[in-house]
Amino acid sequence: MNPSLYLVKGILLLDNDGNRLLGKYYDSTFPTIKEQRAFEKILFTKTHKANGEIIMIDGLTIVYRSIVDLHFYVIGSTSENEIILVSVLNCFYDTISLILKRGVEKKALIDYMDTCTLALDEICDSGIILEIDPMSVMQRVSVRESDVALGEQTLFDVLKMAKDQIKSNFK
Repeated sequence: MNPSLYLVKGILLLDNDGNRLLGKYYDSTFPTIKEQRAFEKILFTKTHKANGEIIMIDGLTIVYRSIVDLHFYVIGSTSENEIILVSVLNCFYDTISLILKRGVEKKALIDYMDTCTLALDEICDSGIILEIDPMSVMQRVSVRESDVALGEQTLFDVLKMAKDQIKSNFK
């Protein structure tokens, strides 16, 4: 087999009921939503109570991790190196943990869905691994206060920014 940059077939984040919260498929293994949902149901059924970290289903190697009410999955072909897939999984999980400062759980994930989706795109694009360092991913997806439009900031943010500006003027 020829080496390829296309290592990841999909990255998924499922809730405690097996419903997809966040995820992407990068090839045509599951071309329709119906096939994706059927695969996710089988995957969740086989892994939600298991203690393992790796499983093989339908010619795919899947590494996974669960915490509280979230289940993280990285899918590759059977010929892929599991260590590489686990590196992607760890980066995805650690980045989500950094984004969800108050705890990795479904409610917090929904609150920060836009940033989590952007993080997923920074980790892997079209099946090609772009980054496996969670701090680098976090730096790319974090929004600095000065980048947020004044109309989108809360009153607290505006007052804090004004206070900081006044402090700097008196120094």
